[in-house]
Amino acid sequence: RFFNFGVAEANMMSAAAGLASSGKIPFVSTFAVFATGRAYNQYRTSIAYPNLNVKIVATHSGISVGEDGPTHFCIEDIAIMRALPNTTVLVPADAVETEAAVKAAVDHYGPVYIRLSRPKLPVIYEEGYRWRGEKLTFRIGGSVTLREGEDVTLVASGLMVSRALDAAEALAREGIEATVIDLYSIKPIDREALTEAARRTGAIVTCEEHNVCGGVGSAVAEVLVETVPVPMEMVGVKDTFAESGSMEDLLTKYGLTSKDIVEAAKRVIKRKT
Repeated sequence: RFFNFGVAEANMMSAAAGLASSGKIPFVSTFAVFATGRAYNQYRTSIAYPNLNVKIVATHSGISVGEDGPTHFCIEDIAIMRALPNTTVLVPADAVETEAAVKAAVDHYGPVYIRLSRPKLPVIYEEGYRWRGEKLTFRIGGSVTLREGEDVTLVASGLMVSRALDAAEALAREGIEATVIDLYSIKPIDREALTEAARRTGAIVTCEEHNVCGGVGSAVAEVLVETVPVPMEMVGVKDTFAESGSMEDLLTKYGLTSKDIVEAAKRVIKRKT
């Protein structure tokens, strides 16, 4: 069944709560800024609080919405949703991983927030959710180590994963070997993988299309401050509202390119003891 609720996101959340209370598994979809902004109270009180089995697929996240401008950008949704109890937060890197995330969300009981981008993203994974021929399992609370190196770890989510891989290639040409982690599950988070990588490389760069306040970098830092405190750099939007423009122009202006990741990696390596 499909229901079109029009420009009534708050009502849509409440209806989804009712469907979930009746044993259905509703998938709710709208722009991230509306899912977490306009419908926040309905989600918090009617879905998260009673731990209902509602799945939210939030599109047009970050600043890659481009010309739609700051009213439709959403750089705060990860911070909002991971602060709410009972809420799982997933940020897949491409279409293949998105399919895996949706299947995992169906199998998981409870509210799930799946964060997607508007533009067509590079396909990282092979059909059937494989990486270099190896069959992967999408696990809530998991991650994928796409590349291993001993000098620095790049932890990325969403559209920043492909940029982190590009940055790792650029660093390798300069003799710097980077581990790259696709942190698709922000909450719960893969504490084991992050701790092991921090212990092995001694330096972390987080890469996110989100405000550096409360997002992926903050989530990673919360883990490492308890396990293996190491130097960190955060590549993301530096606590500002972005202006309207093309996606690539905006990613360049606000420091979210592979070049920015390379520079952050070099800075953090210099801080290693």
